[in-house]
Amino acid sequence: MAKYPPRSVVVTYDEDSQQLILQLADPMKLAPLLAGTLKAPILLDEFDFKLNDEFARRFGGGVLNLIALGQPDINQYMTVTQHPIDQPSEERNPN
Repeated sequence: MAKYPPRSVVVTYDEDSQQLILQLADPMKLAPLLAGTLKAPILLDEFDFKLNDEFARRFGGGVLNLIALGQPDINQYMTVTQHPIDQPSEERNPN
């Protein structure tokens, strides 16, 4: 099996072509460009270190929401549920 070096993933929404574009980049080369930018850390212990379907769904939704901050036109395509899907509704709304 081939061994690959660590990579960062850059996600870009191209409004003209209406495409999400993923690019792999060397983290060391990105570091100077990212200095002073918004960070949105995701603490894996809050998910019991389970990178499962629910984590992936919420992670993807979070990425789309971050893109939408600067490119709100993408909102018209989004129908992402913000809360965990596997929780019973009474746990989401304890009223």
